[in-house]
Amino acid sequence: MSAGSPEPTTSLGPRARIAVLVAAVLLLAGGSVGYALHAQHRTPAQQAEADASFTVTGPALYFRDTATGRVARRPLAAPPGTRTPGGPACDRFYASGDHAVCLRARPGVLPRTHAVVLDRRLREQRRITVPGIPTRARVSASGRMVSWTVFATGDSYATTAFSTRTAILDLRTGYLVKSIEGIPLTLDGARYHAPDVNYWGVTFARDDNRFYATVSTKGRTYLVEGDMAKWSAKALRQNVECPSLSPDNTRLAFKKKVSDDPADPWRLYVLDLRTMRETPLAETRNVDDQAAWLDDGTVAYALPGSGGRGSDIWTVPADGTGTPRMAVSGGSSPAAVGQEPAG
Repeated sequence: MSAGSPEPTTSLGPRARIAVLVAAVLLLAGGSVGYALHAQHRTPAQQAEADASFTVTGPALYFRDTATGRVARRPLAAPPGTRTPGGPACDRFYASGDHAVCLRARPGVLPRTHAVVLDRRLREQRRITVPGIPTRARVSASGRMVSWTVFATGDSYATTAFSTRTAILDLRTGYLVKSIEGIPLTLDGARYHAPDVNYWGVTFARDDNRFYATVSTKGRTYLVEGDMAKWSAKALRQNVECPSLSPDNTRLAFKKKVSDDPADPWRLYVLDLRTMRETPLAETRNVDDQAAWLDDGTVAYALPGSGGRGSDIWTVPADGTGTPRMAVSGGSSPAAVGQEPAG
């Protein structure tokens, strides 16, 4: 009906008008907004029931729903708006093996982060409070090793005015490295020491011993390979940030700085660890995320959303072919989870 059309003689009552308006909003805004409206009207008992029934079982894609701040899941092949709610509230989330990690920001004069380790039923196993703003989280394929990164100062990798703190927790032994900055680092074949060294974006190999991460110093970033048993790290290559190891452990997805424009500095690449050959992916937009592998051929990552959504999750083939595809509208922190481990 146009603005100048006369009122029909049989107008709707106030309640009916409200119902029609709400239905129109839901149809226009899509499934994620519909879930947000539904979640807002849950009673505490209904929310508790949803929380209790929500577990990490695969195969499925788990992610943070940006409309609610809570973890949700959907089948890997489902439409972008599909989701099952009921997970914990997290600012950053990752799950693998038999554990998950949930980073929760605690604002204040001095911001803090709760790093909460969860089992497959999302029951809290351990909670560690660290100063800073949550930014990266990872769990090894077995679920034994957990890592997180927080911004100790600053809140963007696009500037030099930031400092990070990255921790590694071994759940089998309970040993916690609160900051890996003290790990002996080899750079250009020699032991390296500098007060500006920062690490972030850990990703673990299947053996739960080897790991990769980014180290920055003197305005440059490097890919480092770490060894937990030897407690050592060596730089392998420049200009590699937020690495993510493929399920077959042969390649790393990473963001590479291709521009000095702070609004558009990074592009997604994949590095073959056997040949050290880089492949640019078909995603040409700026990606400021630690990508996650859905399988050995597909990479997932978050991009700023549209239509009021905080971010959306996209996927792209890992071999440089194809085109980006939206996987989740209104999502971040993607984690592909397989079947529950036996035993």
